Amino acid sequence: MKKVIKQEQQEFFDTGLTLDYNFRLEMLLRFKEMMNQNKDKIAQALEADFGKAYFESYATEILMIYDELNYMIKNLRRLMQPTPVSTSLVHFYSKSKMHKEPYGNVLVISPWNYPFSLSFVPVIGAMAAGNTVVLKPSEMTPNSSELMTDMLVEFFPTEYVAVVEGEADTTQKLIKDNFDYIFFTGSTEVGRSVMTSASETLTPVTLELGGKSPAIVAEDADLVKAAVRIAWGKTVNAGQTCIAPDYVLVHESVKNRFIVLLQQAFAKLYGEDVFQNDDYPSIINEKHFERIKELIEDEKIVYGGNSDVATRKIEPTIVDEPLLSSEIMEEEIFGPVLPIISYSSIDEVINIIRSREKPLALYLFTESRGLKHYIVKHISFGGGSINDTLIHFANTNMPFGGVGSSGMGGYHGKHSFDTFSHTKGIMEKTTLFDMPFRYPPYTDFKNKAIRLISR
Repeated sequence: MKKVIKQEQQEFFDTGLTLDYNFRLEMLLRFKEMMNQNKDKIAQALEADFGKAYFESYATEILMIYDELNYMIKNLRRLMQPTPVSTSLVHFYSKSKMHKEPYGNVLVISPWNYPFSLSFVPVIGAMAAGNTVVLKPSEMTPNSSELMTDMLVEFFPTEYVAVVEGEADTTQKLIKDNFDYIFFTGSTEVGRSVMTSASETLTPVTLELGGKSPAIVAEDADLVKAAVRIAWGKTVNAGQTCIAPDYVLVHESVKNRFIVLLQQAFAKLYGEDVFQNDDYPSIINEKHFERIKELIEDEKIVYGGNSDVATRKIEPTIVDEPLLSSEIMEEEIFGPVLPIISYSSIDEVINIIRSREKPLALYLFTESRGLKHYIVKHISFGGGSINDTLIHFANTNMPFGGVGSSGMGGYHGKHSFDTFSHTKGIMEKTTLFDMPFRYPPYTDFKNKAIRLISR
């Protein structure tokens, strides 16, 4: 990034204009107008980069952005208000409040798999919280990145919101440019690099990473609904979703029935020839296409497995009972391939999941209230859904984020505002009178009194 952009943004932030409610609201409304004028162009860019269907572009990208915008516009004044908190009688008479202040200059590094929503949703949060923003979109989706640049340049001055395009070396240079906050979405490997670089300047970070997100199908699950909802969650964006079900743990008593239903679900969603189906997206590039193909080369495939290099499409594929030590069970798949592993007890399920890094998402299919409670309580994961997949991501009222190697920090709605704000605690003391008890000299009476107070 040219130093001039960072310097201009710092100077603009120092004017104090972004601290004003009316300015922030005006910018959010301008963002909404930008979306209104360009939403069809967004769908066209996604079609060019992924071959993505118009409906899926709206459902997984555009609607998410509108949800975040509408939440911030509606709740901005409330979010900006100081929050009163109680104060101990020891400090009588005092008032305490928590104030939200923007960090300042924010860097948002976004991925390629959902280029618009995973760029614009954090940008909206940073703007609502009163920051200036530099967005670094992925170079792997050139049509989407070019459109994002054109949109933001037209509607916002670069000293407020700027886009910097470039390869991986550009990202590394940006990270070292002493921003006040970094928000990164991408792979765990790159996330570690971002955090290492940020630590050199003590820059706080949010990391939205990935991992192998399991789906658990219990013996009492509604197998028909479980099959179709897992099939859908696995093939949205051709499986190129950080919270896609990465593998399924299914009770041995219903495994065969579940696989049959899963095959039927895939066929119903996309037909017998996905290569000719315009609703089914492509893998982003040849490198990822070949990587996914290699993952299934030596596995037992019970459905799908074919691919078409011309369209970069891979059939929805079911892999039966891969070894837990196999590459397909060690690496995040990020494609339309679904390993199925049977289990006999919940303890076995928990041992399998705990033997791996903490997942970004977890999906449980059961009618048992006890099992729901047990799994949520005993397995650590970022977030998830019960009797469905992906949908927790779309709830603006809940934080979205990972834990452990799947990330740190959360966002969406209020949680976006909080992420991009520093909470400053302020206590205000009355000057009408004073309490001399706290001042020296510290007499025996005061020593006895403080011991009593501490009880």
